[in-house]
Order: sequence, then structure tokens, then C-alpha cells
Amino acid sequence: MRLFAASLFAGVVVAMASVSAVAEEKSSKVLDHKMKAIDGKEVNLAEKYKGKVLLVVNVASQCGATPQYKQLEGLQDQYHEKGLEVVGFPCNQFGGQEPGSEEEIVKFCKTKYDVSFDLFTKIDVTGEKAAPIYKQLTAKDGPIKWNFEKFVIGRNGEVVARFPTATKPDAPEVVKVIEAELAKSAK
Repeated sequence: MRLFAASLFAGVVVAMASVSAVAEEKSSKVLDHKMKAIDGKEVNLAEKYKGKVLLVVNVASQCGATPQYKQLEGLQDQYHEKGLEVVGFPCNQFGGQEPGSEEEIVKFCKTKYDVSFDLFTKIDVTGEKAAPIYKQLTAKDGPIKWNFEKFVIGRNGEVVARFPTATKPDAPEVVKVIEAELAKSAK
């Protein structure tokens, strides 16, 4: 009887540990990462953007979609006070369209588009070397196909929408999702 009770107890402990591990894996938020800002400083995304709505974009300076920087900055200006943060991740994986150094990227963005939103160091967004945040962002709907793909992350830290390159940042469907997420209270 003692052997049965001990086996039963051990089985319950193993089952609870498995459930806990699965729950922990599911609760892992997209922002549970540390990344380097374009100035080289490490940023804990979960701390910095807690309770914010994010528009995360892989950006490039020499792409046909580069003028989207203007709409991204417009959204940052219009909705920042309500809790939106536009976040740019430069990437050189698509057509070599972001060849510059971090300093060159900052200079281009500031001079050409007066960008004030947060930029991070150049990363890979697809493939084996993709940054962990992008592996997580693309886990459900597949890899990034080109520059300026956009993800809306809600105040709860979860992806609520994804938009392709061709969809401009200020398109009605993007703005609708952003406004809906901003209307939700931060928890």
C-alpha cells in the first residue's frame, strides 16, 4: 500500500510539473526578451513597454517601402500619448536594403524622416539566426517575407495582428486595430 501511495504521489508531482511547464511556455510573452537599442544599450522589452500597444516593424533604408517611415512616425506622433510605441528593427536580409551601420541608420532616419520612435540594432528576422523575438512573432503565421512587415502587440504583450509590407502603417485596417488595443485598459 505504501508503495502504491508513493507511486501515486510521484505521478501527481510529475503531472503537475508537466502542466506547470506547459502553462509557463504558453504564458511566455513576445516582449520577454532583451534587445540592444540602436545606441548599443540593452533594453528589457517587457519592462520598457509594459502596458503599451506596440507596432513592431522590420525596417530598411533602401527599400521601395522605406517611405513608410513617414507613416510610422505619424502614428507615433498621433498615438504616443495614448500608449502606442512604434518599434523599428533594421534588417538587411531582404535585397541587402539596410547595409549601413547603426550610426548611418540613425542619421538617415533622423535626417530624412525625423524619426523619434525607438530603433534597435540590426537583426535577422527570418531563418536560423533570426532574433528570438522574431522567431516568436512569426511562429503562428510563418516567416517574414520582406521589409516593413508590421505586428501589433496589445497591452497584454500578445500579438493581435500582422500586416504585410504592402499595407501602409496608416491604412484604415491597421489604425482600427491600434485604436481598439489603445481603448483597452493596461493591466
